[in-house]
Amino acid sequence: MNPKGYMTQMILSELEDAVGRDNVSTRETDKIVTAVDLFWIPRMWADRGQYPATADVIVRPGTTEEVAKVLVIANYYKIPVTTWGGGSGSQGGALAVTGGIILDTKRMNKVVEYDPDSMTVTVETGMNFQQLEWYANEHGHSLMHYPSSITCGTVGGFIAHNGIGVLSTRYGKIDDMCLSMEVVLPNGSIIHTLPIPKHSSGPDLNAIFLGAEGTFGVVTKATFRLFEMPEVRKFRAFLFPDLTTGIAVGREILKKMKPSIMRLYDEAETASIIKKILGVSKTGAFMNLALDGLAEVVAIEERIMIEICKKYGGMDLGPEYGEKWWDSRVTFFFPPHALDLPLMHGTMDSVATFANIEKIYWAMKHAVEDNFPDVRFIAHFSHWYEWGCIIYDRFIMEKPPADPEEALRLHNQIWYKAVRAALANGGVVNDHHGVGLKLGKLMKEQYGPTMQVLEGIKKALDPNGIMNPFKMGV
Repeated sequence: MNPKGYMTQMILSELEDAVGRDNVSTRETDKIVTAVDLFWIPRMWADRGQYPATADVIVRPGTTEEVAKVLVIANYYKIPVTTWGGGSGSQGGALAVTGGIILDTKRMNKVVEYDPDSMTVTVETGMNFQQLEWYANEHGHSLMHYPSSITCGTVGGFIAHNGIGVLSTRYGKIDDMCLSMEVVLPNGSIIHTLPIPKHSSGPDLNAIFLGAEGTFGVVTKATFRLFEMPEVRKFRAFLFPDLTTGIAVGREILKKMKPSIMRLYDEAETASIIKKILGVSKTGAFMNLALDGLAEVVAIEERIMIEICKKYGGMDLGPEYGEKWWDSRVTFFFPPHALDLPLMHGTMDSVATFANIEKIYWAMKHAVEDNFPDVRFIAHFSHWYEWGCIIYDRFIMEKPPADPEEALRLHNQIWYKAVRAALANGGVVNDHHGVGLKLGKLMKEQYGPTMQVLEGIKKALDPNGIMNPFKMGV
C-alpha cells in the first residue's frame, strides 16, 4: 500500500467504515509495537538499530461481523492480513512481514456463554487467557491450560499454534480442550464447526484451523471444556542416575496413571536446578511430578508412583521443589530470569515416540554443540503421552555476533542443524510453539509429498494468498 496514494486513502476509508475510525491506525508507534514478538530475530534486529518489517495499517475489529467485513475488503484488494493477539509467540507467526493489515483481535474479549451442565465455556478469541482462567475459577472450574505465556497470550494465539500448558500430561493440549469454533474464512464467510468434536459426520473440521496460525482464516470464537478444581495437587521430586533411567520411569508411570506434571531434566539442567533451588550437589537426571484429583485416589497413586521411582534407583527429594516451582512457574519466563538479549537463544521443542525420543535428544545435542562450539544445549522432557513425550530443548550463546546480518545467519544455521537432526531421527518440526516464519522452510522437508494436502487447503480457502503470508510453509 502506497501511504501517499489516494487509493490507500480510499481503502482506509472502507476499513474505517467497517470497524469505526478510532479502530484503524497508521501511527508509526502502533506499527512498531506489532512488528516485534518473542521471535529472537526481530528483537535482535531492533536491538541492533535496524527498522523492523511493519504492517501498513492496524485494524481492531470488535465483532465477528467486523472481521468478516475487513477480510472482504482485504480479499478484494489482495491485501495481506496477519492476525495479532498478545504478541507472545516465539516463531514470528504474528509478524506482518509483507506489510498490509494487522488484525488486532483484543477488542474481542468477551465470554459468550458459560454452560455448567455441559462443563463448557464459549469465548471470543481476543480474550487474555489468564482472564478466562480467572473467570472459570470464580465459577469453581478451570481450563487446566497453564502455559508460561498465560498472562500475556490470547485464546486465539493458543489455538493458532496448538499450544500446551504445564498440566498437559493429564489434561491435554488445546486441541483436546477446544470443542468447537467460529471461523471467518478469507472471503468473509462466517462458518461454525460442529458443536462437538467426537462424531462420524465426516472429518473434525477443528483440526483444519487448530495450529494453522491464521493461514486458513481467523478464529473468532471457541468453546472449551471445563474441569473441576482438584481436591488436592501433590508434588514429589526425584533424582535418577541418568536420563535413560528417567525416561524409563516416565514410561512406566504412564502405564499406571496420568500425573498432571512430569518434567524430567537432563544432566546439564539438573546440575543447575537442584543446586540452585534445593542446595543439593548431586549429578543425575531430576524429575518433578504432580498428581491431581480426589485426595483418596491421589494417595494411592502417590504410593505407586514412589514405588516405581525407587525401583529405578530414584532418590526421593520430597515435595519442596515442586511446590516452589508451581508458585513461581510463570516468573521463570519474565526478566530477569528469562533468556533474553544480549544472549542468542532458541527453544526447539520436538515430540516423538518413546522408541526415538532419547535418540533425538542426543542427535540434537551433537548437532548443536559439535557444529557450534560456543553454543550450549540443555533440555527437559515436559509433556508426556502413553506413546511418547516432548523434548523441550534450548540452545544458548553468550556472545552472538554484533553484526545483525551475521547474527541472523548464524541463528538460522543453528535452527536448521538442530531441527533436521530431530526430523532424521523420528521427530517433528515443532511440538507446541508453532512454525511461523522461523520454521516454515522445514515444513516441506517434514511432510514431503503430504505437504500438497496443506497446500491444497490453502489454495481452496485462500486463493489470493492474503492470510498470514510466508507462515507455516504454505
